[in-house]
Amino acid sequence: MSKNELLKEVQEIMKYSANKLPGQFGAFGGFNQSVLEDGKVSHKVKELIAVALSLASSCEWCITYHTVEAKKSGASDDEILEAGFVAVLMAGSPALMHMNILKNALEEK
Repeated sequence: MSKNELLKEVQEIMKYSANKLPGQFGAFGGFNQSVLEDGKVSHKVKELIAVALSLASSCEWCITYHTVEAKKSGASDDEILEAGFVAVLMAGSPALMHMNILKNALEEK
């Protein structure tokens, strides 16, 4: 699945969830925002952590979403790839295979 298709699915499930369960989704959105905002750890570093955790948990949508968000926060391709290899170190070869999704998210316009 392409980066744009995955991102579209992320938007669709978020919209669906917000319509069906506005209270729960609103709370989740607020939690998500508060966790990822700049604090003692910068937003950029938090997105790089999210990239690594997305790879380790084999979530295609999360890998794509957080790769795009890491780029938006100022992370370079090399920083994102290096964060990805932290996941490979911790999660093994399945994370290495999911690096293809990260690569596609970086390369696809």
